[in-house]
Amino acid sequence: MARADRDAAVAEIVDSFNDAAGAVLTEYRGLTVKELQDLRRSLGENANYAVVKNTLAKIAANQVGISGFDDLLTGPTAIAFISGDVVEAAKGLRDFAKANPTLVIKGGVLDGNILDAKEIGKLADLESREVLLSKMAGAMLASLSQAVYLLNAPLAQAARLAGALQAKAEQDPSILAGGAGTPVAAEEAPEAAAADEAPADEAEAPAETDEAPAADEAPAEADTSDEGEATES
Repeated sequence: MARADRDAAVAEIVDSFNDAAGAVLTEYRGLTVKELQDLRRSLGENANYAVVKNTLAKIAANQVGISGFDDLLTGPTAIAFISGDVVEAAKGLRDFAKANPTLVIKGGVLDGNILDAKEIGKLADLESREVLLSKMAGAMLASLSQAVYLLNAPLAQAARLAGALQAKAEQDPSILAGGAGTPVAAEEAPEAAAADEAPADEAEAPAETDEAPAADEAPAEADTSDEGEATES
């Protein structure tokens, strides 16, 4: 390879490392061209799967400050440069490797940290970003719903009490006056009896007034008798 072509190839790998959130190194020995196409299609926008030369990949890794790749860069190597969801990309590679055992995941790098094959497998077992966001949103909605319930609980209780009072008042309107109808009437009965007795006392007063003239009439009879006696004498 001419030096210019080699430098261009190294620069392309360097750009891929710099633009990626992480990278997974694989050995694709035994995969057909169609199977490689299927693998790229399965990764979608989450990763760019590129076949690289080991020597050029070592140079590019050193230029971006990644060390520890030398032992992984053996045999036919292809690197999945992850630009999307890291977990989804790891899942895609793991699932494809299960269906196609000729694909071997050797390790990778994430946030500058070197990962071995087992750590890539653990990464693939994590929940995806979309699932985590969905759970977080669900938890937030549940918290908001609980808060709304707690805020509305006193209002709901007051509404139930008002409804119960209204139903009770419809059955017994006197409850709005402070109690049941019968007890209120019983309390008012003595007052009504007292009111009925007042005219009876007033009716007796004229009886005493009518007796007064009878006392005055006695002298009148006495005077009449005196006059009779005077006339006879």
